[in-house]
Amino acid sequence: MPFALPDITEAEVEAVAETVRSGWLTTGPNAEAFEREMAEFLGGGDLQCIAVNSATAGLHLAVEALGLGPGDEVLVPPWTFTSTAEVGRYVGAKPVLVDCDPSTLNMDFDDADAKVTQRTRAVMPVHMAGRPIPHAAIRAFAMRHRLAVVEDAAHAFPARDGGRYVGDSTSEAVVFSFYATKTITTGEGGMIMVRSEALAQRMRTMRLHGINRDVFSRYQSATPSWQYDVIAPGFKYNLPDLAATIGRVQLSRAREMWAARHSIACRYHQAFANLPVTLPVLPADPEEHAWHLFVIRVDEVESGIHRDLFIERLSALGVGASVHFIPLHLHPYWADHCGVGPEALPRATREAERVVSLPIYSSMSEKDVDHVIRSVKTVLRTC
Repeated sequence: MPFALPDITEAEVEAVAETVRSGWLTTGPNAEAFEREMAEFLGGGDLQCIAVNSATAGLHLAVEALGLGPGDEVLVPPWTFTSTAEVGRYVGAKPVLVDCDPSTLNMDFDDADAKVTQRTRAVMPVHMAGRPIPHAAIRAFAMRHRLAVVEDAAHAFPARDGGRYVGDSTSEAVVFSFYATKTITTGEGGMIMVRSEALAQRMRTMRLHGINRDVFSRYQSATPSWQYDVIAPGFKYNLPDLAATIGRVQLSRAREMWAARHSIACRYHQAFANLPVTLPVLPADPEEHAWHLFVIRVDEVESGIHRDLFIERLSALGVGASVHFIPLHLHPYWADHCGVGPEALPRATREAERVVSLPIYSSMSEKDVDHVIRSVKTVLRTC
């Protein structure tokens, strides 16, 4: 069985077919409706959602709209996908890597305190595996150092923090991913959450070549459709209606898909409780985890098997497992650019040798979950 699969039903298939029949394939009424429905789902009010074609695009638009540029520094965790750091480089800023909390793999704000300089302009916390960093901690840190906050919430939909959904916050921007492996998917896609009208307007303009009117309004408006102004050299980051159509159906199913992931996580916790592995920490409130990933730690001394061999043996039994992530400071580019080696981020370096992500997705059957549990136990008992 694969490590991950999207959860697609006939409802998504029919919705896409209807969009194809409508003749409107690019960004239009479905993308606009997806933005409205996402804002309502997260809490409404003055929250604005901006649909984009990837979370990377969303992060880039956020740092650009905030005016980050050459000479600025951005605090970034090493425990993330490369896009979190690379968007800073897009605008000429320098990512500064901050060590992780070993229990959650989220950013360690004590280490972050020590990394702040006069050039630090923003912090980009990542909600690793779907376990949110408490917003109060993020906000306190940002206010202490007068920093802007761009939350990389690629893993975190639809987790809650203190009773509110991640995304319904006071951060300058929060960005979700709708990649194929996420809780809800558009195939490729993402969504930016903002409250500032000025930031939202800048992101909408830069999302489509710096044009001051979106595609839908240019072709549906009663005023001359050919007339628009390019006010900045923007990007091509819009989400087409074909993708947004899938997203709208997925959003309507988000709670049930989260419940399926939560159920699998609980089964894994119960089944693996007495095995020589370290399990992810369960939150006191079940909704404070999206369970995008189920990350265990396999220590060669404690478990009797090296992590890499553990993954190979699972694969031989037909179970796809993965590693999330190889920390940024262990990649050649980031080690060189940030001037850090393995010893600079000791907790991230240690955990990099131990982490294993097991399959967890809402379309898994009971038989699939049983197979994963049985295979993990088989590998560990034969060590």
